Amino acid sequence: MRLALRPRSGCLVLCLSASLLTLLLQSLWVPPEITREEPLLGAGRSPEEQGHHSHGVRRLALRLETLNSQVQRLTRERDTRQLTKEDLSLLLQSLRQDQEGLVRSVERELQRMAQKLDRIGHLPHTPQLPDNHRSQTGVHEVCAVPEDPVYPHCAEKVEFLGARWNSDPCYAFYGVDGTTCSILTYLSDREDFCPPRPGRNHSAPPWHQQPHGHTVEAEIRTTLSPLYEVFDGIQGPAEKFIRSRVERLSGLWVKTGQRMRENTANQTSLQKRVLLYPGVLSGGAGQRFGTMVNRGGPLGELVQWADLSASLYILGHNVTFTISQRHLHSVIGAAPGRGSCPIQRPLTFDLIYTDYHGLAHLQGAMGLAFQHYQCRFRILDSFGTEPAFNLGTYAHKYGYKTLWGSWGLQPLQYMTMFPHTPDNSFLGFVSEEAQSPQEEREQEGQPRTSVKDNMAVVYGKQDYMWQGKESYLEVISRELETHGTVYQPAGQSARLPGEVINHGLLTQDQFLQLLRRAKVFVGLGFPFEGPAPLEAIASGCVFLQPRFQPPLSSENSPFYKGKPTTRLVSSQHPYAEEFIGKPFVWTVNMTNATDVQETVQAILRTEVKPFTPREFTCEGMLERVHAYITHQVRIVSHVKSFISLVLLCVFYNADFCSASFPTWPPESALRVHLGPLGQSCGSVCRRAFLVCEPALFHHLNSPAAFSRLGLSCASMDQEVDNHLFPAYSPWGRRCGLQRERLLFSCAGSDPGQRRLCPCRAHQPGQVALCPECI
Repeated sequence: MRLALRPRSGCLVLCLSASLLTLLLQSLWVPPEITREEPLLGAGRSPEEQGHHSHGVRRLALRLETLNSQVQRLTRERDTRQLTKEDLSLLLQSLRQDQEGLVRSVERELQRMAQKLDRIGHLPHTPQLPDNHRSQTGVHEVCAVPEDPVYPHCAEKVEFLGARWNSDPCYAFYGVDGTTCSILTYLSDREDFCPPRPGRNHSAPPWHQQPHGHTVEAEIRTTLSPLYEVFDGIQGPAEKFIRSRVERLSGLWVKTGQRMRENTANQTSLQKRVLLYPGVLSGGAGQRFGTMVNRGGPLGELVQWADLSASLYILGHNVTFTISQRHLHSVIGAAPGRGSCPIQRPLTFDLIYTDYHGLAHLQGAMGLAFQHYQCRFRILDSFGTEPAFNLGTYAHKYGYKTLWGSWGLQPLQYMTMFPHTPDNSFLGFVSEEAQSPQEEREQEGQPRTSVKDNMAVVYGKQDYMWQGKESYLEVISRELETHGTVYQPAGQSARLPGEVINHGLLTQDQFLQLLRRAKVFVGLGFPFEGPAPLEAIASGCVFLQPRFQPPLSSENSPFYKGKPTTRLVSSQHPYAEEFIGKPFVWTVNMTNATDVQETVQAILRTEVKPFTPREFTCEGMLERVHAYITHQVRIVSHVKSFISLVLLCVFYNADFCSASFPTWPPESALRVHLGPLGQSCGSVCRRAFLVCEPALFHHLNSPAAFSRLGLSCASMDQEVDNHLFPAYSPWGRRCGLQRERLLFSCAGSDPGQRRLCPCRAHQPGQVALCPECI
C-alpha cells in the first residue's frame, strides 16, 4: 500500500525532518563556547581555521543543512514529484541504527537525495548575471563531488557552500545558485579548492594570475602639480591638511629631486604602481579623526601620508590615493558582498601603503586574495610592531596577543615614524623648517639667523595636556615669557595658568614663525613622539622635555596598553633624547623644581643653531624611500597551486614576496655581537654605536655561528618557538636556533639567555641605511 502525499506536503515533511535532524546533530557537536564566540566563517577560510571538531558529524550536519536549504527553495518556487512511502521509510529505518551506523548511512542516503534534488533542475527565475560569472551547467546536469588528493578540502567546501551560499551576495555574483554544479564551478574557477570541471577551459583563478607587464621606467619628476589632481575630490580637514602640506613643500621636493636626478643619472628603475589608502581617514572613524584636526588633534600621521605621497611621486612612481572604501573596492576589483569571495582580477598595484585600519578593510574586501598579495602591503605604524606580537599563533600562545598585532606579515613591512623599532622599517617624514633654504630666507629679506626672544613655546594644543603641570610651568615662567597654542572653543577660554600667553590654534606657517622667535620648546609629557619637537629644533629652539621614571610601557601606561610593542619609553620623545641629545635636547625630572630651574638657566647660557638630522630632510627621506622600493619589492611569480601559495606565505614571507633569504643589506654589513645575559639585541647593538638589523639574522642561525663565537653547545634546541633565538644559555650550554623566520627579533631579552645579535653600521644621519646599502 502506497501513502499518497501531495508534492508540496511531502517537501514540507522532509524539510521538517531535516531541520529536526540538523538541530539534534548540531547539539551533539557544537560546543557552547563556539556558539557564543565563533564568527560565521566564509568558504575562503581553510578547514584548519574552522576548528578541529569531529569531521564526520560536522559534514553530516552541513549536508542536512544543505538539504534543508534546497527543499525550502524548491517548496517555495515549484512543485516536485511525489515522494513514496518507501522513500520516507528508508530514512526512518536508518535513524534506528546505532550511532556509528547512523552517521555513515544517513550521510550516504542524504547524498543520494541531494543528487535527486539536483535533477529537478534550476529555478526558473535565477538572477541574470554577467556571462563571465554565470554558472555554465545544464538544466538536468548531475554533478558528483570529486575525490582528488590534490584537493583534499573540496568535499567540505562544497558542503559548506551548499548550506551558506546565501550568507554573502558575492557567491551569487559569481554564479552560485545553491546547486552542487554551480558550487563546484565556483570552487574550481574562483577559489581553487576543487579540481577543474570536465569540458571547461580552466586556468588559474584570476587573482592568481599576473597582470600585464609594467615596464615603464621611473623618472624623477620636476613638478608636483599632477599629484594635486590625485587629491582632487577628497574632502575634509584631514585631507586638506595633506594637500596643503604637499603644496607648501613642493619647491623643496622639486629642488631635492633635481639634485637626486643629477647624482643618479646612470641608474634606472621600473615605475611602481602604488596605492595609498589611509584607513584611519575612511568612514565614520575618518570623520571623527578629521574633526579633531581643527581642534588641536594629532597631525603626525597626516604629515607622514603627505610626505610619503610627495616622495613616491617625485621618484617617478604611479600614485593612486583614496580614503573611500567604495573606491578601494573598485580599484582592487573586489566582488560585491561581504568579502567572503576573492577579488575578480589580478591586483594591479605593486605596493599598497595603508595602516592597521586599512589592513582590516583590505582583508574584508579581498577574501582569499588578501593572503596571496599580503607581501605587497606596507603598514604605516607610528609606534611599531614587534615580531612576538605579529605572528598570531605565537602571540596567542605566549601572551603577546593585542588588538593591533597578529597579521603575520614580515616585520619590515611595518613602517614607523621614528627609528625606535629596528625590526620594522623606518619611514619617517620631513622636518618642515628644514626646507626653508638659506638663500630663500635672504631673498625674503630675513637675516641668516633669526633673533631669539626670551620666550618659551609650550608643546600641547589641548588644555587637558596642561593639567597638573602648573608647578613645572611656574618655574619656567620665572625665566622665560611663556606662550601657548591651545585650541579654544568659540566663546570659551582655555584652562591655562595666568602667566601663559595663548595664541589659540595656529596655522603651520604661524606656528613656525612663533618657533623662530622662541628659545625653548617645552614638552609637557604628552603627546608622545610627534613631529613638532624636530620642527622646533630645526627652527633653532632647544627642546626641554620630561623624563619618565619609571619608563612608560604597555604594562603601566594607558596610552601604550595594547600597543604591539615591549618598548620602554624613557621620555616624551626618545628619538630626540637618544639620537640628538644635548645641546639641542634636555631631559629633566619635571617634579623637581630645582632640576628644572637649573636646566632652564643652563639652556639660556647655551647658544644653538638650527639643526635637522639628515634622515628628516627631504633628501634623506627620498634616499630612504628609494632604497626600500628598490630592495624590498619583489613580485612573486605565478603560483599554480593554492596549497603551494599558502606554504609560500607561511614559511617564506620573511623576504616579502621572495622565497629566498634576504640579500639586502648585504652580508658584508654584518657585525656579530654576543649579548650579555638579559639584554635585547637592540640594546646590544646600540651600546656598540651600531643598529640591529633583522634581515641579517639568518647568517647567525646555524651551529657554525655558535662555533665562530667560541661557544660549545651541549645541546642544540631548534624545536621550540622562541623570539629570542638564536641564543645561548650558559646553564647546561644550551644553544637555541630559530625555526620560524617571522620571529627573528631585535626586541626581547631573558636573564637566562645570551642573544646572538646581527649589528651593522649606518650612514651618518641615516640610521635606516648602512654604508654598503646604496
